[in-house]
Amino acid sequence: MSLQPLLARLGTSQADMARALCLGKATTSRLVSKGQWPTRNAPAVRAAAAKFLTDHGAKPEDLRPLFTAGEDASQPTATPTDPEDTTMLLRCENLNQKTKMAFRLARDPFRDDVQTRDDVFASGAIRYVRNVLLDAALHHAFVAIVGESGSGKSTLAEDLEQRVIDENKPVSVIRPYVLAMEESESRGKPLRAPAIAEAIIRTLTPTAHCKSSPEARFAQVHEVLRTSRRAGQSHLLLIEEAHSLPVPTLKHLKRFAELKDGLSRLIGIALIGQPELATRLSERSGEVREVVQRCELVHLPALDGDLEAYLRHKFARAGAQVDDVLAPDAYDAIRARLIRVPERGRPSERVSICHPLVVNNLVARAMNAAALAGMAKVDGNVITGV
Repeated sequence: MSLQPLLARLGTSQADMARALCLGKATTSRLVSKGQWPTRNAPAVRAAAAKFLTDHGAKPEDLRPLFTAGEDASQPTATPTDPEDTTMLLRCENLNQKTKMAFRLARDPFRDDVQTRDDVFASGAIRYVRNVLLDAALHHAFVAIVGESGSGKSTLAEDLEQRVIDENKPVSVIRPYVLAMEESESRGKPLRAPAIAEAIIRTLTPTAHCKSSPEARFAQVHEVLRTSRRAGQSHLLLIEEAHSLPVPTLKHLKRFAELKDGLSRLIGIALIGQPELATRLSERSGEVREVVQRCELVHLPALDGDLEAYLRHKFARAGAQVDDVLAPDAYDAIRARLIRVPERGRPSERVSICHPLVVNNLVARAMNAAALAGMAKVDGNVITGV
């Protein structure tokens, strides 16, 4: 679609638009004369173009073609294989006031959206992970939960802690601080076995003084766990960002898991991390083979088949109906949009990044675009175009 007639009718020029959008002359010329959008930062450019045209008097019907890229085969759009595009999909996007008013929403379904356990979407995979984590806490199993960024790993860790509180489970969850944790000293602060021992002692006996020598400290850990266990408590060592654990610490975790009081194990372990954790716990990883043999590896899958149910749940928790916002063809467009092919990879290596955080940001962006263009619903073309 050429924007030249619209610019002329609004009494503005291509040069004015170039300055407003911070684009070069050639790029703006292709956009205005041929409707060819830049491949880099296309969603941001569309939003800026919509604001520029609106400020100069454009009506909603004038803006709709900006967000219906699927109707124009000549119009390039950012593809899921583009690392820049993937980064943009992960950026937080909140619904603005105009959008919430247009779709009659009292609050944003995707912002501060998990405040109780009922707010957590429970697919079959999520229910399984919930049970795995609780089993590790009650029966001292050793598990690793692996998922992409934005897949809901941290939410499930918090869900477990809330479940322990709500159901009054006799479980102490021990969470070493990992704010600056990295695998090596050159990149940050590695989490070592003595720090884990200190976390156990301080969680179970907050007023106790940690022994200084390694032998005395680890003996203290064993005694503290044994005493707590005999008092009826179970224990779970829960470590997030576990893909950044150094190899020696991974190997030492086996020894924590083997602490016993008679035949009873004294502590369960749950590692939570990104896909690099699965690589490090691969059967081909000889350095940590003893850990691999004892650790159940659980992957958090993409939403994909649960996408409709997930969005229905999110909107219902915000007191709204998803059918009032998304057209039926939007779901397939979301799934298609959230496909990633690794750089220099083959089509057969494509993977879905249809994870909760990414879906939230994509749908929020599409809703803002649809409201700006005066559209009643978000359809597949809007999803493709933002």
